[in-house]
Amino acid sequence: MKTLPARPKGGPAAVVLATVGLAALVLSLALLPAAAGPAQASPERWQAAWPDTDFSKSAVAFDEILSGGPPKDGIPSIDDPRFVSVAEAGELSPSEPVIGLEVAGDARAYPLRILTWHEIVNDTVGGTPVAVTYCPLCNAAIVFDRRVGGAATTFGTTGLLRHSDLVMYDRATESWWQQFLGEAIVGERTGERLALVPARLESWANFAARFPEGRVLVPNDPNLRPYGANPYVGYDSAAFPFLYKGGLPDGIAPMARVIAVGDEAWSLDLLRRQGRIESGDLVLTWTAGQASALDSERLADGKDVGNVVVQRRDPDGLSDVPYDVTFAFVFHAFRPQGEIRQ
Repeated sequence: MKTLPARPKGGPAAVVLATVGLAALVLSLALLPAAAGPAQASPERWQAAWPDTDFSKSAVAFDEILSGGPPKDGIPSIDDPRFVSVAEAGELSPSEPVIGLEVAGDARAYPLRILTWHEIVNDTVGGTPVAVTYCPLCNAAIVFDRRVGGAATTFGTTGLLRHSDLVMYDRATESWWQQFLGEAIVGERTGERLALVPARLESWANFAARFPEGRVLVPNDPNLRPYGANPYVGYDSAAFPFLYKGGLPDGIAPMARVIAVGDEAWSLDLLRRQGRIESGDLVLTWTAGQASALDSERLADGKDVGNVVVQRRDPDGLSDVPYDVTFAFVFHAFRPQGEIRQ
């Protein structure tokens, strides 16, 4: 038997930790094209839940958008985040993964033990309105400036996926946004892109060492979800991604981790072997000590996938740039012309 992900739905009583056999997984994947055909993906079926979304504007085929299980806002974003100091964050183990963000001297850590269950945190850091996002099925940890059309808005979860990636929506226009690209794919804002904000997916120990006076996100209600538990046990050891029906990259396993910077990518194995890679003005480094959020029943016990830092060399030294440690199938789906160096 293999433990596979069931995306969390509704309140705590509805959280599902699904254990199924490999045969059941193969069967479910085989049925996806029929289940996700154009009839199911038509705007008419979405209109009741999305009366303010302009379905006349779209940058993608509707049949590429699948239900992930939960309804609109069934995975609730965090819109009023609560923080404690680094010294007060006693529950986190040193290797636990967090999204480390620093803007204008304001440093905050967003643990994946929380983001796994909420996927979006709407916050303001150093005076900048941001959306801190994490898609477990893509292991995509990305921070955006949440200003749309010059005005700050907040983002929520649609409950939908495209290429196994989170589809968000903005609460100003209810346009749908592809998390991996930060691009509006359906609705009034179709074609617009959110600005990326540099952040690091790093171990709690690394963040605490960099910012001992920083702050860390804690649950508003510690009993709302089993924070620290992993509803995606064994996912990053699977042979094939969940709820995905696109093409696969050549020469690399679809679930292999890669470091993506725009249209460029390097396999994590390559960076782990070399420790440091310089490509043009980019400098990538790897060090041990970060647990996978998609491995063991407890995030803290996940296998060591290490810490990645990506910086750009400029006249003033090295500065962080936006990057993502994702899966090879994700990079191939959204950057089909890109090359993965291995």
